[in-house]
Amino acid sequence: MSTITYIEAITKGLREEMQRDESVFCLGEDIGEYGGAFKVTKGFIKEFGEERVVDTILAETAIVGVSIGAAIMGLRPVAEMQFADFISNGWNQLVNMGAKTHYRWGAAVPMVIRLPSGGGLHAGPFHSQNPEAWFFHVPGLKLVAPSTPYDAKGLIKSAVRDNNPVLYFEHKYLYRHVKGEVPDDDYTIPIGKAEIKRVGKDITLITYGSMVQFSLEAAENVTKLGVEVEVLDLRSLLPFDKEMILESVKKTNRAMIVHEATLTGGIGGEISACITQDAFEYLDAPVKRVASIDTPVPYSPPLEAYFMPNTEKITKALRELAEY
Repeated sequence: MSTITYIEAITKGLREEMQRDESVFCLGEDIGEYGGAFKVTKGFIKEFGEERVVDTILAETAIVGVSIGAAIMGLRPVAEMQFADFISNGWNQLVNMGAKTHYRWGAAVPMVIRLPSGGGLHAGPFHSQNPEAWFFHVPGLKLVAPSTPYDAKGLIKSAVRDNNPVLYFEHKYLYRHVKGEVPDDDYTIPIGKAEIKRVGKDITLITYGSMVQFSLEAAENVTKLGVEVEVLDLRSLLPFDKEMILESVKKTNRAMIVHEATLTGGIGGEISACITQDAFEYLDAPVKRVASIDTPVPYSPPLEAYFMPNTEKITKALRELAEY
């Protein structure tokens, strides 16, 4: 067991998968000699060679298209978008080819796209988005979003081994802000399984990614009011663990969803609808949502802080929900 950062856990998991399976290779802009924009693949080109660590041209459409073709031919590509925002340039390849190929003629498409996402680093509207909801509506894709180093390693391994296109949302703020114990041995985390990060009996708080830490802090804050919050980390967004969500809500009778992506059209809306449809009789209050404001991500640090959810905003919302 080692105590490592979130970004080190991604590197560790990816390296182990490349050592385990020669069909796994990485591609993306500046991932070779430079080691990637955030250094996830630093040293990989010396260890695995240029045939398995491929520096590409600056063309996300090509990166996604090559990944789909390689996956269909039996390889397991792991493509890096330097920033998740840029995946929009590969939209057509991913949504109309990658997601549909298996449904059209049964072929496996075992590919991973790593998507460094999220705000908190004052990187402005083109380098800070959380675009998971764009793809949440696309059958044929899987989406994961780890919040801890342990989950980061386990989920990158599961993503690489899956026979479907998996979008791996890795949060940039968590890269070097979060440390945790990670087993040195091989392990995976099943895609589609959530985890209860904190047990409670009064409110179910459903969240993922960067918001997990803030939600745990907020849950601790409201214990002073006698409110015990159960914090459920989705870990997988598509498919998400509907069974665990409903089981928890039926126990607590109150539900709140927290995500960093903007509110309107966010994943929280779908989860809220599921709860309302399948657990309405158990609810003592309307389902509450906390998310970023419906604007592009501001560049200004004070404006970005105002834009995003934080511990204070989540604590306030929990207090209101408890008092409803």
